Amino acid sequence: MTGEAKAMFAAWALTASSLGLGASAAAQPPADSTDALARDVTRLESLRQVKDLQRSYAQYAQFGLWPDMAALFAKSGRIVWGDQVIEGPAAIAKWLAAHGGPAGTTPGALNNDMIDDPLINLSLDGESARGRWRGLAFRGDGKGKAWMEGGLYENDYVREGGRWKIATLHYYPQYEGSYATGWSNVGQQELPIVPFHFTHDEVGVPIPPAAGAAPPSGTTLAALQGRIAAVNDEDDVRNLQNSYGYYVDMRMWDDVVDLFADDGVIEMGGKLYKGKAGVRQAMALMGPAGLTRGILNDHPLFDTIVRVSPGGTEAYARGTDLGMIGDAEKGTARWDISVFRNRFVKQGGLWKIREMRLTPLMTADYKTGWANGGTRPAMPALLGANPATGKPVATKGLTIAAAKPLTAAIAAASPAAAPTLADLRRRYMRSVAFDGTENVSAAYGYYLDDFQWPGMSGIFAVKGNKQSPFAGYYFGRDRIAGAAAAMYGATPDASTVKRQGIAFHWRIQPVIHVSHDGRSTLQRTRLFHPNTGKYDAAAGGPNKRNTIQTGMYPNDQFVLEDGIWRMWTLTIDEPYMMMPDWQGGWSAAKPPAPGGGMRPSPLLQRYPPDLLISALGKREEGFAGGPGTTINWPDILPMWFHYRNPVSGRQPPLYWPDCVPCEAQPQNRMTNNGYQMPPNGPAVDGVELK
Repeated sequence: MTGEAKAMFAAWALTASSLGLGASAAAQPPADSTDALARDVTRLESLRQVKDLQRSYAQYAQFGLWPDMAALFAKSGRIVWGDQVIEGPAAIAKWLAAHGGPAGTTPGALNNDMIDDPLINLSLDGESARGRWRGLAFRGDGKGKAWMEGGLYENDYVREGGRWKIATLHYYPQYEGSYATGWSNVGQQELPIVPFHFTHDEVGVPIPPAAGAAPPSGTTLAALQGRIAAVNDEDDVRNLQNSYGYYVDMRMWDDVVDLFADDGVIEMGGKLYKGKAGVRQAMALMGPAGLTRGILNDHPLFDTIVRVSPGGTEAYARGTDLGMIGDAEKGTARWDISVFRNRFVKQGGLWKIREMRLTPLMTADYKTGWANGGTRPAMPALLGANPATGKPVATKGLTIAAAKPLTAAIAAASPAAAPTLADLRRRYMRSVAFDGTENVSAAYGYYLDDFQWPGMSGIFAVKGNKQSPFAGYYFGRDRIAGAAAAMYGATPDASTVKRQGIAFHWRIQPVIHVSHDGRSTLQRTRLFHPNTGKYDAAAGGPNKRNTIQTGMYPNDQFVLEDGIWRMWTLTIDEPYMMMPDWQGGWSAAKPPAPGGGMRPSPLLQRYPPDLLISALGKREEGFAGGPGTTINWPDILPMWFHYRNPVSGRQPPLYWPDCVPCEAQPQNRMTNNGYQMPPNGPAVDGVELK
């Protein structure tokens, strides 16, 4: 934000505090009106449009749509890529084509940009925004060359001619390398901290309160009802899509089948699988239900765009599925990259999957990688026009797939009775809660990467708590910051420090459940954990620092506290998978020798937790520091869920609906501190169905 914006935000926050406003009151204007709500809905839609603008950039890159990628930029837009500066749409299009290589023109070429983990702040006037994203690209020319690039984006966006566009795409390269050797620090240099565009308070206010009286909107409550329902539905569809991904990871085929409508269909490899029996048949192609020792079936999802159709009973989602597949017992492993383009139907108030269509972009054995190319499929149809121009995307020369539905038309819903202004405001706040949660969640990872403990602890609620891996829980901001400093050292000077390496904490694929009143949320999110460091070729042997590991944040909770979204509790379950080195990948892992593997944290002696994970019984069995025998990959750690199946209500075998320390510390429950418990199962408008 600009200095003026920060000052206005601070003044607003101070006013809310001095008036003694609670979280709900401080979050909305003192005097509500149809015009005020219309302005706020437009600002919420703007935030979503900025996110989808950047996701469109990633989706276009996969198929070499360089002119349309360039058209996403403002007239004076620019790319700052490390030390390079490219200005103007024509120069940008030329640079993108050169940088992306032969994607879109050469069979087998790969240009897979994964740009995710968004942290977006709208400006006070609603006409610009800033965003931080993580990026990791898998690239290949299909003729023997394969490489990877990773780093951070700090981007500026602007509304121009009534449409959102990229003003500056500022990429900070951090790691790169050929597939054969693995990535390492760019230039083998130490890595600086990328400047933050936000403070720990601004993180929790993705849409700051607008200044002044709202202009006449000329709209009606009925019209606003449709617009708010669309963003509410977008949240539900995104949750459904992301839940599917988690069930696939664990081969929970019963739960996958539950997500589909009775007439649902899967199109995979050119073959159709119809009905619930067909869905199960398609899932069984990945193996039997459940994971056994050494089996990895991870499918993290990236760059998902959701479109809800007029009428509110049909929706589509399109994004990228990165498959990390293997059997460590057999020493086999492979990469899969697919585009999913799915169709959804709302039945009885609940969204279900009607059509799932998967198009593979690349399948590659882990040992050899994708240097010699993968498949060159048709391009799954995009979900509409170029968002920056409103014109159809130029796809000449490409075969378009999945453009026509496989199943019958879906009837629109009957018009609902217009709700009150207060109820529409509440429903609006439920989607703002989704974005506030996503912002704070991302900020946690960004602060953690850079050892910024005041920022990291500052995003927690006053009574917030956090688990430190393999040790236990710390309660309150001071204790949270103290544990981090005791474990990793004091906060470095962000303007001068450079690091030998970074452990990146991508927090992606969120499933966010929001309370009826929009003041509290539950979240499950994936830990996608690339690591980089300098590559010491002189030492010989494999690259052991530059790897991927995975984990899960299954029970995070967030609250609206004095008008700012904060984290209430954070739990980390890890590591589910660890590469021993880049060359061997995940399937080179062997059971550790006696006394080896993950161990309890040194914090147990340095800075003892307020609540030990060893005191939490079954919930922490298998995790280092918990009771019982520690489970190390390639054995399978238990996987916990905070929610029941969002369609059927099926309860998972390992179900923990509240915060993890709440059983031992009930005073830390949200419901004992003035907040509602969000639904943990099938729900309509934040109310769980019984």
